[in-house]
Amino acid sequence: MRVFLNAIYGQLFLNAYIFWRGYRALPPKKAVRTPFILFFVLELLLYFTGYFFYKDLPDSILIPIMLICNTWYIASIYITLGLIVLELVRLSNRKWSWYPEKIKKRWRTVKLALFAVFVIFVAALLVQGYQHANYPVVRHVNIHIPKATEGRDSLIIALMSDLHIGESVGKKNVQRFVELCNIEHPDMVVIVGDIMDYESRLAENAHIEEDLQRLKAPLGVYMVLGNHEYRANRFAKIRWIEKTGGCLLVDSVAMPDSTFYLIGRDDLTNAKRASLETLMQGVDTAKPVIVVDHQPVFARDVIDNKCDMGLFGHTHRGQYWPLSLLYNLAFEFFFGYYAEGGTQIYVTAGIGFAGPPYRVGTRSELVVLHITFDRL
Repeated sequence: MRVFLNAIYGQLFLNAYIFWRGYRALPPKKAVRTPFILFFVLELLLYFTGYFFYKDLPDSILIPIMLICNTWYIASIYITLGLIVLELVRLSNRKWSWYPEKIKKRWRTVKLALFAVFVIFVAALLVQGYQHANYPVVRHVNIHIPKATEGRDSLIIALMSDLHIGESVGKKNVQRFVELCNIEHPDMVVIVGDIMDYESRLAENAHIEEDLQRLKAPLGVYMVLGNHEYRANRFAKIRWIEKTGGCLLVDSVAMPDSTFYLIGRDDLTNAKRASLETLMQGVDTAKPVIVVDHQPVFARDVIDNKCDMGLFGHTHRGQYWPLSLLYNLAFEFFFGYYAEGGTQIYVTAGIGFAGPPYRVGTRSELVVLHITFDRL
């Protein structure tokens, strides 16, 4: 239901605005306007079918409804942005009358041409956005931690976050993630929360845990919880995560081998999660200390506690432009690499996506951290 609630404002307001502007742009012919009207009627019927019968519809029907409606929702955002730009152009012409005479004489043709341009541009944007969401790139990052530890002078970490396994991210996506990761031959895999989206049943029914079990890393696979793990079926999600063969760190400290520490924090959705100061008790800070946490809201805790590295996800790098611009203002540590006071931070855009299967102005990514240490 939450997915449909998130889109209801777009359905009610964006659709109304786009319909009004499009209806005025099209020729006053039934052969043209009738299909245009039917498109909006059918889309709204489909949306409200999903909205009211979310719990009753089988996944084989619900998931296609969500894909169609979410696709139109994303398209409607960019159509609206384009229409607003045109509205500003039109208002500027009303004030300064700068339109060339040729445009004025062919205004109806110009409106039809703009309508076609909008359709083609948004369709191309969605095709690219689908590719950017579903086919992650591999981003290699070189990091040096100025500590020496006996028995290890380097470490390769495959960093994933925000898989959001559910209606949009399914078995084929996860198989692609696993294949992409195994090609890099990491020493360790770290999955930084939001492994699932809203419901656990989709991952359970598809036995996606079997795919995650195929991740290969000598030092193991480590996971922490994200805010989406706290949305619906939390305990079922945790039981499922434990079937993946990975080690779930919930306010706990691990040593994948004797050379460094890995501290996994519970998501900050849990107001009672342990403080980093508490988790640091008994940690030998002469060895490298890596903190794993889903949300970078408290990334400064990692700096204040003089840990060597903090790994985060959650932001998706905004996922859609121009939301990414707002997120960049909202988060001190938003995306990519940061260094301060001897601590290094990396916030990944995530290997999956939330909601509609599109990314605009961002890209799903697998981050491979090539970490070196001082030599003894």
